[in-house]
Amino acid sequence: MRHQPVLLVIAHGSRDPRHAGAVHALVRRVRSMRPGLRVETGFLDFNIPSVQGVLESLAAEGVREVVALPLLLTRAFHAKADIPAVLRDAPPRLRIRQAEVLGPSPLLLSALERRLYEAGLTPADKSSTGVVLASAGSTDPEAIAVIADIAREWWHTGWCAVRPAFASASLPRTEDAVRELRELGCSTVAVAPYVLAPGFLPDRIARGAARADVLAEVLGPSPEVARVLLERYDAARTRMPAAVSA
Repeated sequence: MRHQPVLLVIAHGSRDPRHAGAVHALVRRVRSMRPGLRVETGFLDFNIPSVQGVLESLAAEGVREVVALPLLLTRAFHAKADIPAVLRDAPPRLRIRQAEVLGPSPLLLSALERRLYEAGLTPADKSSTGVVLASAGSTDPEAIAVIADIAREWWHTGWCAVRPAFASASLPRTEDAVRELRELGCSTVAVAPYVLAPGFLPDRIARGAARADVLAEVLGPSPEVARVLLERYDAARTRMPAAVSA
């Protein structure tokens, strides 16, 4: 019987300890949803263990197959360059398949909406509420276009309006989108951070939401995010080459 590949969740890392805490909480939820699946965590920067360190440890144990899953919401620089570069330096005995990033996914929209309801909105508020979809931001045009597409898709589910905003690298900023929704005439303005974990940029989003009526929490270790992780893992696993006997 072929063993399941190890799932290696690759997070960016942050000097803010809340970031690693949220990542580890999400990984614990994934483990609880798929008992028997080995799930490891590696960080690109700031936190330990490093991705390279985890890969070397797995190879030393005799692990042969790994699915490396970027804990990212868009396919920007880290997914296109940083992570592939780290994986190319992995021990040669490892067969590694890089999974797709988490977004976009209908499950993530469900998670965003649930966070807004947890922050005080109700489904009855939807048609009168304008939402700022607040992302970390990127210089990658593909990533920016994806956020704009998600905002349009979400608007079609019944919100008064949905506007994208970015904490860095791109415009508009959260406070500008809040102001635009006020001018548009939305009775309530809510900010939904499209980010996975607390940190410097989510704090900037929160400051930009000062004039909004509602600020949701980050996605964090929500069950929807955990389900997307497992979906991406399963899709990557089916594309892995057949194991070769030693």
